[in-house]
Amino acid sequence: MSDSVELPPHRFAGLVAPAVDRVFVAAMLAGRDGGGAELSQRYGGPAATGFLVEFRTRLAVPGGCVDGAGFAAVTRYRDPAACQRALDKQVAYGMIHRRPDGGLSATDRGAAFLAELWQVHGEVTEELWAGHEERVARLVEALGRLLTYALVHAEEEGDGTGEAFAAMAPPYEPDGTPPGVLLLNRLGTLRYHRADAHAAAWTAAGHTASSVAALPAGPERLAIELETDRRAAPPYLVLTAEERLTMLADLAALPG
Repeated sequence: MSDSVELPPHRFAGLVAPAVDRVFVAAMLAGRDGGGAELSQRYGGPAATGFLVEFRTRLAVPGGCVDGAGFAAVTRYRDPAACQRALDKQVAYGMIHRRPDGGLSATDRGAAFLAELWQVHGEVTEELWAGHEERVARLVEALGRLLTYALVHAEEEGDGTGEAFAAMAPPYEPDGTPPGVLLLNRLGTLRYHRADAHAAAWTAAGHTASSVAALPAGPERLAIELETDRRAAPPYLVLTAEERLTMLADLAALPG
């Protein structure tokens, strides 16, 4: 394989990101419309369940916790005070527990909601991606290798790939998890790897979350995006050039 002529990792990182976003967002919206919104209402509505859904890949783990730094990283583009008020409501609803060290975990009621959410996502993704079982299986396998590399790389580097990814990875995958749920949650977790790469890129360029959000299109934003691609690229080294093209094709073929 010659990565110099066949879609090297940094170029692939830029091309695959919108494809990952499209498939993930489409599946999450299908989950909402296919029973997720009704399920949420039974537990108090979005005011009670919002962060459980967002942090589901870690809070669904028995005893799983998201620490304060991870919460701040995942919500880095939102107003911290507003996030804390929203979190207060979900604690008051009895869905999330604030730990003495500042971390978050699901209560028994929150865990019950997440178990039902797994069922909804399983049913919805099975229907959404019916007829694409081989593509789903290939993507699940490839994403498994990508996430494993990203986790190992973070430990070896010492400085990690970023706190948002560390808060979400590895995703909770109990025995019997349907392929569609594996794909949905692995895609979601991979997005946080790129989110941290983006944050590292704009931080290195002297920006804050607020200033980069207001940055118009132009050479400076393009430079940040290219640096994001470079920082997000290492996990894609585990895929051959052919596997990278196959991943793009499989994502493009999934409905949503």
